[in-house]
Amino acid sequence: METLAVVLEAPGDIALRSLTLTALGAGDVLIDVAWSGISSGTEKLFWSGRMPSFPGMGYPLVPGYESIGRIVDAGGEVRGRLGEWVFVPGASCYADARGLFGGTARRVILPAARALPVDERLGADGILIALAATAHHAVAGGAVPQLVIGHGILGRLIARIVIALGAPPPTVWETNADRRASQGYAVLAPEADARRDYLTVCDASGAADLLDTLVPRIARGGEIVLAGFYDRLSFAFAPAFQREARLRISAEFTPADVAAVSTLIASGALRLDGLISHVRPAEEARTAYPAAFDDPACLKMVLDWRHV
Repeated sequence: METLAVVLEAPGDIALRSLTLTALGAGDVLIDVAWSGISSGTEKLFWSGRMPSFPGMGYPLVPGYESIGRIVDAGGEVRGRLGEWVFVPGASCYADARGLFGGTARRVILPAARALPVDERLGADGILIALAATAHHAVAGGAVPQLVIGHGILGRLIARIVIALGAPPPTVWETNADRRASQGYAVLAPEADARRDYLTVCDASGAADLLDTLVPRIARGGEIVLAGFYDRLSFAFAPAFQREARLRISAEFTPADVAAVSTLIASGALRLDGLISHVRPAEEARTAYPAAFDDPACLKMVLDWRHV
């Protein structure tokens, strides 16, 4: 079988081309993708060539870990899953390109255990399951944040999850005035916030030079949670020493985070609506990717594969 996929041939060089799929195994499922999201964090590092090296890294690659669609074929061991609407957290199923993270294609093959059932009624908002689970992982890993840095899509989801869990609404810092609209919590320019006793601060901006700004804002023994993805971080030691500051790195979401987010969504405590700002046909991927990374008005870009 073949599939049409987004391929990063090299940094800054994107194509939409046909790739050969690996064979469908007994425990695998074949999914017709309806929508896939573009990550303005991880995928921007691939696009810019600044992604740190790790096993499997290299070009050409198929990006993407935010796809949803329907199971249209399945191996003999998992035939009972035919017809399910599922979330695809990436795939590695291409004979002639790397799957990093491999979900941005018209059709994908992956082990059935990795295809996560989601409510079809979410529509395109279902692609946000990965980001919501990432936000939950950052929040649930320690004390609930009182301050969130960045009112992009991850920052908004962190704030929504804090509230969904029944904690007091956090304060959010945002440097872009166009993104300061209140969502049921205070959204401020950093210089408008005089507070200097935050117990837990969660950075969703991914800004590598922010630690020296955050350390003076935490209480003694306060914690800074790094929920973005960073190349290299540095900070002045003395102020952090004086506060006995703690740093916590929030890594990838887990199946438990997906389950927790799904429960919050089903209960109505967590909403995903109003977060996708741009939807483009998958055929426009070559222009959609730069817009997702560089257009300040783009909160979340989604590719529509349904008519490809």
